[in-house]
Amino acid sequence: MNKTSKKPTKKSPAKSVGKPAYRRVMLKISGEALMGDGQYGQDSKTIEKICRDIKASVAMGVELCLVVGGGNIFRGIEGANSGMERASADYMGMLATVLNALAIQNTLERMGLDTRVLSAINMMQICEPYVRRRAVRHLERGRVVIFAAGTGNPYFTTDTAAALRANEMGCGVLMKGTQVDGVYSADPKKDKKAKHFARLTYHEVLVKDLKVMDASAISLARENQIPVLVFSLKEQNSIASAICGKGKFTLITDKK
Repeated sequence: MNKTSKKPTKKSPAKSVGKPAYRRVMLKISGEALMGDGQYGQDSKTIEKICRDIKASVAMGVELCLVVGGGNIFRGIEGANSGMERASADYMGMLATVLNALAIQNTLERMGLDTRVLSAINMMQICEPYVRRRAVRHLERGRVVIFAAGTGNPYFTTDTAAALRANEMGCGVLMKGTQVDGVYSADPKKDKKAKHFARLTYHEVLVKDLKVMDASAISLARENQIPVLVFSLKEQNSIASAICGKGKFTLITDKK
């Protein structure tokens, strides 16, 4: 036997899930999704798992950008509820999203991906300021673009920031990665009889007050006809599979 012969390698996860249904994707990751099983902060293994899924998606030729939340570190609305001035609390939440964006950037670059963090709040020593044309150019060059600091304005959530950036980047879909595999009629962790919705309309989400995204984000997606796909980040290759239309998820469009 030839000792120099290479052992057969495992099939690339990017090749095993299918053909992408979208060319350019906006991925919204909540800050809570980065905690893993913890109650606060960042879990390095969870971040690495998510970044491996992102890498598999990019390997399929998808142009991918993402907005990350900051709820694992600080939530502006909770700070306001505890007595802080709302605008100041929201700015603190925006800074938390920058911490998460830098953690994801570092992990992706250790995996060999080219990335850029663009912040809606200028902090030149840390990351680039958000400029729409520059962000589009980064995507066209195959870089993963990470949008930080939300919209740069208080009183707006990172869900709204994701819908806004998805429109500005011309994304074919807004994917929201959560800890459950789609939208349910109730919290499936608390109600075993909660019904899973495979498809919903924007109108149904608003009328039924389903807490998948805030009303501003859903309305913005509806106005610009951007599908919203809600899926779980827990499964292996979940991002790449959802991009290919596989797995369990909820798709929100104008038609049921």
